[in-house]
Amino acid sequence: MTDTNDNARHATKMAKKKVARDKIMATKIDQKGLIIVHTGKGKGKSSAAFGMIFRCIAHEMKSGVVQFIKGGMDCGERDLITARFPELCEFYTMGEGFTWETQDKARDIEMAQAAWEKAKELIRNPENRMVLLDEINIALRYDYIDVNDVVAFLLAEKPPLTHVVLTGRNAKEELIEIADLVTEMELVKHPFRAGVKAQKGVEF
Repeated sequence: MTDTNDNARHATKMAKKKVARDKIMATKIDQKGLIIVHTGKGKGKSSAAFGMIFRCIAHEMKSGVVQFIKGGMDCGERDLITARFPELCEFYTMGEGFTWETQDKARDIEMAQAAWEKAKELIRNPENRMVLLDEINIALRYDYIDVNDVVAFLLAEKPPLTHVVLTGRNAKEELIEIADLVTEMELVKHPFRAGVKAQKGVEF
């Protein structure tokens, strides 16, 4: 008898919740291309962004990726996309590694600027429904690219239905201000601090 009462209460509760949820969803009619920022010290910023790229590929929606930092590093996502889905996703690795590896500020600035030009080209193309700017926040943090230029371009030239995803730590406030969706990855625990290096299939 108790189980029957519990099930009935649960069904009534869920029915009310569904009515409320349906009412909320009925007001969500706008469709737009989003500006999405993944930032924070925790792992998963690029991983989550590539998850969305693979969703676009699964829906046969054209997309593009520009990697601002990860130059010579192995990247499973890049290998898979360029080998299997080049017609659906243009992929450009423009960086030459992290700034502490290159140790050449002028070269880093040059490469970041070139990456930004390629990014603008991909974003301007309305056939690309999503463009991922991987680790652009690092280039912005070091002022290799002017954040005001990025903000102005996204507001003025991004096609209405194109999603743009920007990843990397320390996202600038100007970017957060114009974004539609911002997620901050919080670091709780990481194996690197216990002496474990980056793992294939997890980090790259």
